[in-house]
Amino acid sequence: MQTDENRFKAWMQTKGATPPLGSWIMSASPIIAEAMGYAGYDWLLVDMEHSPIDLAQATAIMQALSGTPSEVVLRVPWNDPVMVKRVMDAGARSIMFPFIQSVEEARAAVAATRYPPQGTRGVAAMHRASRFGTAPDYLARANDQVAVILQLETPEAVALMPEIAALDGVDAVFIGPGDLSGGMGLLGQIGHADVQAALRGAAQAAQAAGLACGIVGADPASVRSYIEMGFSYVAIASDLGLLMGAAKSAASAVRGQAEKHSAGGVY
Repeated sequence: MQTDENRFKAWMQTKGATPPLGSWIMSASPIIAEAMGYAGYDWLLVDMEHSPIDLAQATAIMQALSGTPSEVVLRVPWNDPVMVKRVMDAGARSIMFPFIQSVEEARAAVAATRYPPQGTRGVAAMHRASRFGTAPDYLARANDQVAVILQLETPEAVALMPEIAALDGVDAVFIGPGDLSGGMGLLGQIGHADVQAALRGAAQAAQAAGLACGIVGADPASVRSYIEMGFSYVAIASDLGLLMGAAKSAASAVRGQAEKHSAGGVY
């Protein structure tokens, strides 16, 4: 259940021995998101980059998750200060920015999440984040409660890890394995030895810089391997990925059983 403390930000600062486990919300369904919130995940990412989720849907999903044990992270479609302002007014406070490619882009992302003088976020009194104007200290504490996660998704971006880690206001980075494989000329080959070596190197570079570094895997085995590499927070698949995996597995099992019975002359 969401509290005044941003637990995701606290996890990124402590980088404990047990990496917080998350998953992706892509279905645009508040009901599915709420169910995922009770499924045992520490955090759930509302994905506005690679899903149909718009601002109204994202708000409804955050409302659905607010009563569950899972902390909300929201990935904006792009490093756009207008979108950042709107999702933060809607209640998002842990923001993931996709495809950061330079220190300047990283600095702009941080600035978009902060009220002046630390940043450029527009000021409004009436919105969900301020509990519709009933949280009198919201403006005073909002900057301190923001968590900024920057996605480094190309070899060139990963190479900037030390400079990005040195920026004030960057709480974590996140390595996109799919885009990284594409940037290496190995599109979709996440299991390739060179891609795996690059992922391990990114985790080690983040550790050396003292910065929390996350990643997502498609299945438990890959997520466990990422934990062994040293990633400090991890995610497994998405609501749609988990649903489709279970749905296909169930269909295959039933069809396999039916074919076996048919072949044996049972029916």
